[in-house]
Amino acid sequence: MDDLTEEANPHFIHSTLRERIVEHVFVGEALRRLWQLGVTDVEVLRSEFDAGGYDLVMARRRVTRHIQFKTKIVGGKTDEVKISLKLMEKPSGCVIWIVVTPDLLFDHYLWFGAGPGEPLPDISPFAVAKHSKGTAEGEKSERPNHRKVRISRFEKVASLDEILLRLFGDLANAKGA
Repeated sequence: MDDLTEEANPHFIHSTLRERIVEHVFVGEALRRLWQLGVTDVEVLRSEFDAGGYDLVMARRRVTRHIQFKTKIVGGKTDEVKISLKLMEKPSGCVIWIVVTPDLLFDHYLWFGAGPGEPLPDISPFAVAKHSKGTAEGEKSERPNHRKVRISRFEKVASLDEILLRLFGDLANAKGA
């Protein structure tokens, strides 16, 4: 794929489809793993559109997670994402950046958030994001309610179990829940 131009790369052309596939696989894998751990009391709610800064809500007991998903190809050049300030208003917002292979297999995760029940770290001092598409004059206007969060602010997480731990806390004694 390295010899493809950006315009001929299916990950560029079909980026929205790729993100939806990755999100659906994540939800399915997370629910399956929770089932295996005996956790059957998780709610999954999908946002109709991204007005609140999140794509998905997962809730278990007193923990409600508003999750913004991002995707990246292993070895891809992207080193920052745009995050809405509105995600900080949610009780326990977080960002899960899923790094996938060209065949959409999960390689690892990148996590930006705090513990269960804690708000998203303050991103308001970060650089203001700009629109990805420019005006007719080629100028990219600012998105005052979005901030650029660099990859260095994310923690690398190797497994789904570690992501579930960050989302909901210790699930080791969850059987019969």
